[in-house]
Amino acid sequence: MAGTYAVELRNVTKRYNELVAVNNLNLNIDKGEIFGILGPNGSGKSTTLKMLLGLLQPDEGNVNVLGIDSRVDPVGVKRLVGYAPEAPHLYEFLTGIEFLDFIGDIYGMQAEEKRSRINEYLKALQLEGREGDMISSYSEGMKQKIALIAAFLHKPKLLILDEPLNALDPRSARIVKDFLQQLKNQGVTTIMSTHILEIAQAVCDRIGIMYQGKLLALGNMEELRKMASLPNSALEDIFLKLTGTGDIKAVVEELVK
Repeated sequence: MAGTYAVELRNVTKRYNELVAVNNLNLNIDKGEIFGILGPNGSGKSTTLKMLLGLLQPDEGNVNVLGIDSRVDPVGVKRLVGYAPEAPHLYEFLTGIEFLDFIGDIYGMQAEEKRSRINEYLKALQLEGREGDMISSYSEGMKQKIALIAAFLHKPKLLILDEPLNALDPRSARIVKDFLQQLKNQGVTTIMSTHILEIAQAVCDRIGIMYQGKLLALGNMEELRKMASLPNSALEDIFLKLTGTGDIKAVVEELVK
């Protein structure tokens, strides 16, 4: 049964032995929303994304993605979702075009549509002329572009992007940001984890701040400003205050002694 939301997390907990990586997380993400997940290292962001993908199963609670219980039908979730990890592991013995052909075939794309979309994305991200080169010869930025094309290729209804603009040049980053806005207008949901707070502030409709496995704050920029009692402030100041890491002056002074 299709749900009202693109993503529903209910009382989700994930443990690694004694470590509680995600602690009783409740979260709804609307269809067609660009949602940002922020948090310091070890806050539970990547574990949450992997549970949405069905790569990890929660120890407690329910994960519902596009109306599908990810525990019951993880393959069904993967058919509808595009994923670009923070550090993509590509088949470096393939050329760029061979890899993207392979991805299109996995999703059962028709040959004509597959080739058309691959060519369109290669051109937009300035990879034309390099698609026949081995991926092992690509720069980190080029590998990131290939990973993003692989995530977009099958027209997913939900995009999960972990640090999607890492290693991208400014032009490519702008293209990706504008493309996400176009997908939003088509009803596609994007969940983005990023440590570049300016990007989250500029792109995301709502932001969830995770800390020590819990959802510390949730809302749009105005709502987050009210929570932090920081009117007119940037997301960086809000993030530092809410996570209790705002008092960094003394740390810096110690470092320069």
